[in-house]
Amino acid sequence: MLPFQFDGDSAYPPSQNTAMVQRYVRVQTAESNIYYGLLQLNREVQVLDAPPWRLGQLTDLMLAADSYQILPPCAPSKIVAVGRNYPAHAQEMGANVPPEPLIFLKPSTATLGVERPILYPAQSQQVDYEGELALVIGERCTRCSPEEAADKIWGYTIANDVTARDLQRRDGQWTRAKGFDSFCPLGPWIVREVSTSARLQTHLNDDPQPRQSTTLDQMVFTPDVLVAYISQVMTLLPGDVVLTGTPEGVGALSVGDRVRIEIEGIGVLENPVQAPLATP
Repeated sequence: MLPFQFDGDSAYPPSQNTAMVQRYVRVQTAESNIYYGLLQLNREVQVLDAPPWRLGQLTDLMLAADSYQILPPCAPSKIVAVGRNYPAHAQEMGANVPPEPLIFLKPSTATLGVERPILYPAQSQQVDYEGELALVIGERCTRCSPEEAADKIWGYTIANDVTARDLQRRDGQWTRAKGFDSFCPLGPWIVREVSTSARLQTHLNDDPQPRQSTTLDQMVFTPDVLVAYISQVMTLLPGDVVLTGTPEGVGALSVGDRVRIEIEGIGVLENPVQAPLATP
């Protein structure tokens, strides 16, 4: 499969298009059982016997719509993110587009499911949203060419590369600013294909005007190039996630906000922002 597939359905907005594609989810039941499955139109989940990129097969177990919580759609060993991959975003940050992909890591403990709260850390005074397309790796990938890397991308989901911008500037490197628990909302599900012309939009609260709005074809480095580049540095494992960069329009979040990221052909990732729990 190519990193982007042109699908006739992908021209429709998420609310229409997601009813037409297969949506792979990861869920937890009230008994704390975790399953991968296929989301049905009635919100029931048909359980798979393994992760779908591990050739999981559908079982007879069906979970009722009110019996589970949606988790991040995969449990990556690592999240590899890419900075300044949209020219207009590089410009708004006062930087140039890098000559090769600028990569950094977010910890797997930063992942967060749809509707779960982003926790605003006490150490920061400026926490920003960054809506992004995320790639889910389906096969072990090491030292791959772009052509080989394209076949290693199993599917696509939505991510929010939440960033403590003041700490990013203060530290001079990005680990703390990008690595807080809850700083990588991911989901709500994975789809197998997305169009290069799909539009990414980020909305804040009830404002109808999007804060971010661009099409995915504005990326400097395409998904196959990104995965190939990363694979020259580190081995990507099945279930790992690659964040492809954010477009212009990043901005600050406040406690009490709700941030919603939409990508045509995938769906909607929405999370509230809350104050963290008191430190013991």
